[in-house]
Amino acid sequence: MALKVLFDTDIGSDIDDAVALAYLLAQPECELLGITTVSGQSLERAQLASALCLAAGKDIPIYPGREAPLLARQQQPRAPQAAALARWPHRPDFPRGDAILFLQRTIRTHPGEVTLLATGPMTNVAALFAMDEAIPGLLKGLTLMCGVYTRRSAAGGLLEWNAKLDPHATAIVYASRVAVHRSIGLDVTEQVTMDADEVRRRFQSPLLRPVLDFAEVWFQDRPVITFHDPLAATTLFDEAICRFERGQVDVELGSARVAGLTHWTPADTGRHAVALQVEPKRFFQHYFSVLEP
Repeated sequence: MALKVLFDTDIGSDIDDAVALAYLLAQPECELLGITTVSGQSLERAQLASALCLAAGKDIPIYPGREAPLLARQQQPRAPQAAALARWPHRPDFPRGDAILFLQRTIRTHPGEVTLLATGPMTNVAALFAMDEAIPGLLKGLTLMCGVYTRRSAAGGLLEWNAKLDPHATAIVYASRVAVHRSIGLDVTEQVTMDADEVRRRFQSPLLRPVLDFAEVWFQDRPVITFHDPLAATTLFDEAICRFERGQVDVELGSARVAGLTHWTPADTGRHAVALQVEPKRFFQHYFSVLEP
C-alpha cells in the first residue's frame, strides 16, 4: 500500500526542495496527498511546485502557506528560482489562506495514515499544531529536514537554516507528541552532494529537466547541490539509507544569535529519532532508480 504523504516545502530557495519533490512525484510507493509552501513569495513557490506536478502529469492539490515567521524577522523573502517559471507550464493561481486548513482536513480524513514531510521553516507545521492540538497524535509520522545534532556542520556552524528561519515555530514542532518524529540534520545531509557538471549529466529524465533549469539559477551562486531534502524524502521509503537513534531534541530560544539551535540528548525513551549516519552510495542508487527507471 502506498504511503500517504503531505509535503510542506520552501521550494524556490535552495534547489534541493525541487529535487525532493521530483522524487516524491516519481516514487510509486508514494501517494502525495498535497503540497503546501512556506516562506516569502509562497505563491511563486506554489507555481514552481505546480510546474513539476505538470511535468509529472499529476494533479496534486497545492496551497501557498505562511510567508512570515511567527515572531522572528523575515530572512527569506524571495524565491529566486521563480525566474525560470516563464519557461515551464505552471498554474498561476491557487487558493490563498487555506494551507493550514487543508493540512488539518487531510490529516483528519486519514487518521493514523499520513506522514508529514517538512523541508522548510516550520511555520506552517507549528501553526497547524497550535490550531488543532490533536493533529500530532493523528499523524502516522513527522519527518523533518531540520537542525544539527551530532557535530558542527561542514561549514563550521551549529545553526541549520530551516530551524533558524523560524525558531519559535521549530520549538513548537519539537515539543509536539507525534508517534514517529524523525529529523535529518545538516550534519548528515552535508555528506550527500553532487557538483554542477554531474547534475547536468544526470538530470536528463523528463521530470528532472525542469529541476535542472531551476538549478541553473542556484548554480549562479554555488556550483554544487547538497541533497538535504531529497535525503529526508528517501528515508520514508528506504530506512536503511540513514541510521537513526532516539533521544530528546530541545530548541534554543535565547538571543537572536543562537535562536533555533537544536540540542539533542540520546535516550532510549526519547520522543525524537535523529539521523546519525548516511550511506551516500545507497542514497544515490535509490534516488536515481526512481527517477531513471
